[in-house]
Amino acid sequence: MAAYKPLVVQGIPKLGERITQDTVYWRGYKTPVQIKEFGAVSKIDFSPVPPYNYAVTASSRIHIYGRYSQEPIKTFSRFKDAAYCATYRDDGNLLVAGSEEGSIRLFDVSGRAPLRQFDGHTKPAHVVGFLSDKYRIFSAGDDYSSCLWDIPSGTEITSYNEHTDYVRCGCASKVNADVFITGSYDHTVKLFDTRMKNSVMTIEHGQPVESVLLFPSGGLLVSAGGRYVKVWDVLKGGQLLVSLKNHHKTVTCLCLNSSGQRLLSGSLDRHVKIYSTTSYKVVHSFNYATSILSLALSPEDETIVVGMTNGVLNVKHRKPEVRKEKAAKKRQPAYRTYVKGRTYMPKQEDFCVNKPLRHTLKKYDKMLKSFQSSKALDAVLEPPIRLHTPEVTVAVMQELHRRGTLRSALAGRDEKQMNLLLTFVARRVIDPRFTSVLVTVADMITDIYQPVVGQSAIVDRQFLKLQKAIGKEIDYQEELLEVLGMMDTLFATFTRKRATFLEDCKSNGLGETIETSMNN
Repeated sequence: MAAYKPLVVQGIPKLGERITQDTVYWRGYKTPVQIKEFGAVSKIDFSPVPPYNYAVTASSRIHIYGRYSQEPIKTFSRFKDAAYCATYRDDGNLLVAGSEEGSIRLFDVSGRAPLRQFDGHTKPAHVVGFLSDKYRIFSAGDDYSSCLWDIPSGTEITSYNEHTDYVRCGCASKVNADVFITGSYDHTVKLFDTRMKNSVMTIEHGQPVESVLLFPSGGLLVSAGGRYVKVWDVLKGGQLLVSLKNHHKTVTCLCLNSSGQRLLSGSLDRHVKIYSTTSYKVVHSFNYATSILSLALSPEDETIVVGMTNGVLNVKHRKPEVRKEKAAKKRQPAYRTYVKGRTYMPKQEDFCVNKPLRHTLKKYDKMLKSFQSSKALDAVLEPPIRLHTPEVTVAVMQELHRRGTLRSALAGRDEKQMNLLLTFVARRVIDPRFTSVLVTVADMITDIYQPVVGQSAIVDRQFLKLQKAIGKEIDYQEELLEVLGMMDTLFATFTRKRATFLEDCKSNGLGETIETSMNN
């Protein structure tokens, strides 16, 4: 009797993920920490000075968190209604925030009561920030106005009323202490110089502007609104450099890493995209549970904090670099010890004894060897194989079909086993690598269990999922056939035109001229 040959799993090529330096770098973060806030997290801002605490604005409170703390180390809650846009000053000593009632409050980080309160907006003030001279504050709100405030005197210096809709984002230049920028739902971004009475530049974004960001050099401006992230050259009068459309829903927040070489954008589509600021191509992305409203990166890129619409704060810390200590290595035998005798050629009088190789069979191979079809199928439906190596599961099904025992292996299963089997088939039947085998399996399952349809809600639900997956795939195939037909028509038209052109050339005597020149 011939020895049993283990099942050969056909190697099916699949596209692997390209591992780049950015992939390795941005994957170097620990498992995220989830912190629940009182409402949607509208703003996150890191302190520019160590220990790099960060302020979180959610609902009517501003919480200050330490870099590794899961509980707030300080809370500012003296707001009658919602608070907005809590932002640190460059020295990390002061914090400014807007509010739903339109007032702007200035806090000392070491205290609790506001140092100053600026009243001037008639509607909610969503945008506040410090100018780089540290003694003036700019603000903007739903009353379409942008104001400038003096911190020592607590008075309004000037105001601008150029926007025609809500102003929901803004930033200040780090290079010029007189320049700040605002973005509005009127689709425009305006650049203001406090020495001028009107805005000095207006940029048309084309969508309601949700976030603006100025590069540290002050020469490039990034605006986000709708599904677009656009980069503008301020020094060339607001010339558009690049328009990025990598998100599926509205982009809500922007930030730069510490070196300024990577741009991060967060969106309502639950993704954070990371772009290279040289090529403006996506180099990495993060996926989150719900829609993203705010995003911040610590000054040393050590921590990524994301705020979401459900009030959850997602905090990721970079893994510490492990330094490998050079331990005293135990001396190993020389290489020649291992290869000794391998090149020896036996002589005619030598008697050779071959050591038999011992092959260990896998569980499903043992079941197949003993003709236990149902147990072999159960073995490959276990989670490690079913989820990570589905090609093994499909190979066993194909072998059972070749033996003619697939129908008996599928029959006689309870509700739990049917749920696992149908889940696998519904998920993998649309994979071109497995379609030919799993269509046969699905046909057999439907034929075997048709009499008991309606007796189990779980199994019925899986049958409906299978029907939906196959129906959707058929629709895709029909659309692809239509596209293929269009392409064939276009190619046929091009070929006909080329043939007509050559015939015209011959009729005009150009063909003979061409042949003569080629012969010469």
